[in-house]
Amino acid sequence: MTTKFTADHEWINIEDHEAAVVGITLHAQDALGDVVFVDLPEVGKSFKKGEVAGVVESVKAAADIFMPVSGEVVEVNEALRADPSLANSDPMGNGWFFKVHVTNMGEFDELMDPPAYDALLKTL
Repeated sequence: MTTKFTADHEWINIEDHEAAVVGITLHAQDALGDVVFVDLPEVGKSFKKGEVAGVVESVKAAADIFMPVSGEVVEVNEALRADPSLANSDPMGNGWFFKVHVTNMGEFDELMDPPAYDALLKTL
């Protein structure tokens, strides 16, 4: 299992060669506060790296969810749609947003590993 991070505070985890799991980081959910709504992408839709793939809304603000890599959405977390608070209680686990079939592994390799993301957080 390999987890990488974006500067926009998304995480992506590749567990197998079928799909990668995407969600928001602990830092993102802390900044947002209580999540009240998520707009998840449509299954089957393809995105380029950096495109807006969804929206997360909290009592404080709304934030775009950016696609960390190019690929096709193969599954969305219906449990998160039904209970958006999962993004707060378990953002790196059951609060995942969607799964994507990665079409360019080079983009994944360019993302931050955990030590690099921790270093970024120290600059904020």
